[in-house]
Amino acid sequence: MSTPARSVKATIIPCLRYRNAPAAIDWVCSAFGFEKHALYPNPDGTIAHAQLTFGNGMIMLSSVPETESEWTRLIKQPDEIGGAETQSACVIVSDADAIYARAKSAGAEMLLDIKDADYGGRGFTCRDPEGHIWNFGTYNPW
Repeated sequence: MSTPARSVKATIIPCLRYRNAPAAIDWVCSAFGFEKHALYPNPDGTIAHAQLTFGNGMIMLSSVPETESEWTRLIKQPDEIGGAETQSACVIVSDADAIYARAKSAGAEMLLDIKDADYGGRGFTCRDPEGHIWNFGTYNPW
């Protein structure tokens, strides 16, 4: 059995694709407080690969490519499947109310309003401008 790499900060990193990745990067940083760690743009201005950090966590994202490949056939955007999402990121924060206010003022669509959870913690669920679903909360499962 393989063991996780101990020399990295996060061993699971969600990967997302956006039609307008440069705008999504700016929005996610502004609305949620992520920071740009690495950006690799394509010559046409799209994003080949980006890494955004939040605390000791990270997401990676890229632009939706113009040409289909073996990999891209596996992934669909929310607008291609009726606005649904097949997975979402869960981001642990120290102050869910502050992130909620920040995201709401940036135009995030609130799907599940902020509230205290029965299992502990406080959080909310929202949708970003391209339809990806995000969960933010203070519950720490560790």
